[in-house]
Amino acid sequence: MSLAEAMDRSAISPLHRRFWLVAALGVLLDGFDFFIIGVANPLIAKDFGGSPAERGLLSAAAIVGAVFGAALLGPLGDRVGRSRIFKVDLWLFVVFSLACAFAWDLWSLIAFRFLLGIAVGLDYPIAASYLAEILPSRNRGRWLVGAFSLQAVGIMIGAVIGVVILTVWPDFRSWRIMLGFGLIPALIIIWLRRNVPESPRWLARHHRDAEAVGIAEVMTHTPCRVTDQDRAHILIPNEGWRTFVQPWLFKPPLLRRTLFTAVPWFLMDIATYGVGIFTPTLLAGLALAGPDATFLADDIASTEGTAFLDLFLVVGFLLAILFVERVGRVRLQLLGFAVMTVALCLLAVADQLPGGGNGHLPLVLIGFGLFNTFMNMGPNATTFALPAEVFPSEVRASGHGFAAGLGKLGAALGTFLFPIVLDSTGPAPLLYGVAVTSALAFLVTWLFRIETRGRSLEELSGAEAASLSARITPP
Repeated sequence: MSLAEAMDRSAISPLHRRFWLVAALGVLLDGFDFFIIGVANPLIAKDFGGSPAERGLLSAAAIVGAVFGAALLGPLGDRVGRSRIFKVDLWLFVVFSLACAFAWDLWSLIAFRFLLGIAVGLDYPIAASYLAEILPSRNRGRWLVGAFSLQAVGIMIGAVIGVVILTVWPDFRSWRIMLGFGLIPALIIIWLRRNVPESPRWLARHHRDAEAVGIAEVMTHTPCRVTDQDRAHILIPNEGWRTFVQPWLFKPPLLRRTLFTAVPWFLMDIATYGVGIFTPTLLAGLALAGPDATFLADDIASTEGTAFLDLFLVVGFLLAILFVERVGRVRLQLLGFAVMTVALCLLAVADQLPGGGNGHLPLVLIGFGLFNTFMNMGPNATTFALPAEVFPSEVRASGHGFAAGLGKLGAALGTFLFPIVLDSTGPAPLLYGVAVTSALAFLVTWLFRIETRGRSLEELSGAEAASLSARITPP
């Protein structure tokens, strides 16, 4: 049979599980970094000071770096291969995690966080593209969602590390240990990735048939050959800097796929990162702040409360893994955005009721619980999986990188504007505003929906994609 058929029809083998793990662990690092800056922010403000705008810039710095890493460097995965990028990008994470721990002022820390974000952003499109191309079609969605669910594991690790460090060393300078700790899991992942082979589908499209067949047969235990279907190209130009700008993503037949994958991710990450990173701050403002509490006591209490609420993130991912192949990606994404909108409105109402969040703690917990559960059950999982499925292999990393980059741009806006708006308006108007972004994401998903459940990557690519000029591929 053809290489694509062999890959799609195979059972999940030990090699599939191994390659899944080494790809997914990069997402874990993103989750760790995503949470730990939220714990460290009050401590950094105590150490370095800074205005609300500067603190927002610090929170957004790594995410802005991820925009460049995902959107501009993601095409490297299409040009030079998935496994090559796998083996080098996390070295950037190691170097700049260490640099963050030794930052000498707020602006040096912002610069190091930006460079750290480039490594995180680059890993997103490479990991997703690699997994989509090696996984069988009937299990692809479940395993892609499972990979992204390790973000919640990273968040939980960040919560535990934050609480332990604050408990053992209750000092505002302990943020240095928190930010530097990330190099330990990064080094472990680098070691695990040392022997990852290239994607057989990528090799086939670049005329390296013997290598493609060799890897595919080892993974699937099925004799196969490279056919014309395996080599089918979207046929895009390869013209210097245009390779990184990706203008063909905004032309038919890819425009609908770009809008469907990138815009909901952008809108979702405004809420995901804004609410997620500042959950400790929101909790302190809504419900956990006491009139006689000290600064560190407030930070520890809100961190412990956030760690409890992060359990709902894990529940959401478990539900996504259970239902993504039964219900479909689009339905889960629509349901998630709908409930996120309601949950954010509940949190805003809790703040406006007499007594505020302190007087309505059950409503606050219900709001955060619903938000975390349905965000991860729906769009936080599906926006990662869908770009890896709807874009053809020729531009899979590029398309996923653009969607992830636009998502990170939304995350940067959320994290930068959140403390500014929170400081000027209070929680309720801010939460209502974020609820509007979730409602808009629901609408865009409905208008441009493409269901990928049970369909092969070659079917999703579509024959009509070969309408652009030919691309010269490497030998």
